[in-house]
Amino acid sequence: MQQKKILCSKAKRAPEKTLAYLLPLIQRLETEENPSKAVKILIASPTYELAAQIKVQIQAVSKVKCALCIGGAPIARQIDMLKEKPQIVIGGAARLLELIHLKKLKADSTEVLVLDEADRLLSPELRDSTEGLLERLPANVELIGNSATVSDYTRKILQKARDGITGGKYSEEDAIKLVTLPLEDVLRKRIEHWAIFAERRDKIDTLRSFINAEKPQKLIVFTARTDQIENIVSKLAYRKIDCAGLSGKTDKKNRKAAIDRFRSGKLPVLVTTDLASRGLDIPGITHVVQMDLPETTDFFIHRAGRTGRAGNTGINCVIGDEREMENYARLEKKIHIKVYPKILYGGKLLAPEDCE
Repeated sequence: MQQKKILCSKAKRAPEKTLAYLLPLIQRLETEENPSKAVKILIASPTYELAAQIKVQIQAVSKVKCALCIGGAPIARQIDMLKEKPQIVIGGAARLLELIHLKKLKADSTEVLVLDEADRLLSPELRDSTEGLLERLPANVELIGNSATVSDYTRKILQKARDGITGGKYSEEDAIKLVTLPLEDVLRKRIEHWAIFAERRDKIDTLRSFINAEKPQKLIVFTARTDQIENIVSKLAYRKIDCAGLSGKTDKKNRKAAIDRFRSGKLPVLVTTDLASRGLDIPGITHVVQMDLPETTDFFIHRAGRTGRAGNTGINCVIGDEREMENYARLEKKIHIKVYPKILYGGKLLAPEDCE
């Protein structure tokens, strides 16, 4: 197989994005004349939730045997699953690499490596594991990277990693190919962007007032600070607002329970770090609140993109201090969105001119 590397900038909702690469790969497996029982496809994901979602999608469209191998779960059970000869293995890059090192996951026959949310997998904190995984795969492996945002940095890192595998021996036609799906322009056409000013010490009270005023059916609250999640959840719960927190430190059982309750609509408010902004398809999110303005545009887009999905409209609101409001104004011009300032007044959320 000639080595290929494709970056797919994805603009559709999560199941469609997953199926965009899954369906051709599954078709390839199902139409093999002499199918082997070796692992043919590895799919790396930055989070447990996304990996589990990918497995569900595979099982919904095919009977091809697959296994989920993720860090934080008992490795012995995953080793037993690999003994059942799956053709597709999904998991975190670190756990996949660990299983290869233990010689429990044989990667010699791997034909395709998919990096779902490639930009996240190549971020500084995950890059070593992802590159280590690449180094352990055959030189002719086909690499498919998927992300809603594909930066020059991501493309350069992938090119460098591939060069390391092949020793730089590749033809011009084997260079990275960027495939961009048609933009739906959800950010501008289906999502209304709001801004509420609040001093840092007043942000949680402002969030509580926002919830009481808007009464959102399904709200996801983002914060960049893991240590703030418990604080936000406890203060909202004290005010009788049903909510749950989700972060990388939350154990798998509680994470799954929170996601399941939120997905079903039994839990109206989920407070999380950017862990949950990547690739998850949770239907019916009516509101997104960002308790801080992320440092990168990509993170803002991923957060906001949790709402306004499947043809619906949604609200994305930033609760920020003076510095964040200034940065928000710059971001507004950069990505060509319209931001509407809002004020909480008399238990209602109003435009400034309506308060005069």
